[in-house]
Amino acid sequence: QVQLVESGGGLVQPGGSLRLSCSASGSIFNIDAMGWHRQAPGKERESVAVITGDGGTGYLDSVKGRFTISRDNAKNTVDLQMNSLKPEDTAIYFCYANGVSTRLQTYREVWGQGTLVTVSS
Repeated sequence: QVQLVESGGGLVQPGGSLRLSCSASGSIFNIDAMGWHRQAPGKERESVAVITGDGGTGYLDSVKGRFTISRDNAKNTVDLQMNSLKPEDTAIYFCYANGVSTRLQTYREVWGQGTLVTVSS
């Protein structure tokens, strides 16, 4: 069974930085894409950043230039470096992985449990 575990959320002042990390476990030998979504109170979940297996990236327009996604294919981890944080970045951030292949099966999509990021003075 594949699991994703996030870490790194917390409270930060506007203009500050946080780094989120997500680790996938479960006898994995390949993951196609990894990324982060977020859901703010009263709003729909939105895609924040994605990174493919060969390093291609995509970002939500509102975070371009402030957030950077990276991954370590050998460790099956994905990180999100968030700089110049704004109150509107406050949300629960969810890590996900698409096309997760193990010895027994391939999982189309796996999600983490989420980590809360609060940007407030």
